[in-house]
Amino acid sequence: MAENDIIVLTKGSRYRITSMETRDKPLITHGVFRGYAAIGPDDGICMELDGSHAEMAGKIRILPSHMIISIDVVEQAEEKKQKEKPGTMYG
Repeated sequence: MAENDIIVLTKGSRYRITSMETRDKPLITHGVFRGYAAIGPDDGICMELDGSHAEMAGKIRILPSHMIISIDVVEQAEEKKQKEKPGTMYG
C-alpha cells in the first residue's frame, strides 16, 4: 500500500467490525459492506452477515457509526468509479 493511499469503505469489501454491545462485551460482525444508512439524525453502515453468524447469515445488520470500535479490512474490493449522473439543467 502506498504511503498516500486513502482507505475508504467500498461496497463488496469484507470487514470484521467490533462495536459496542454491552459494557463488558463487544459485538463482532463479519460480512460484506453494502452501504450506508441514516436512522433519524444518526448514520450507520450496512453489513451483510456471513456464514459465521449461523441463522442470521445473509441478513443485513446496521451498525450505528458512534458504536463502532474498530474495523478490520479482511478483503478490499476495487472501488468502482461512479459515472456522473445527468442532472436537470435550468437555463
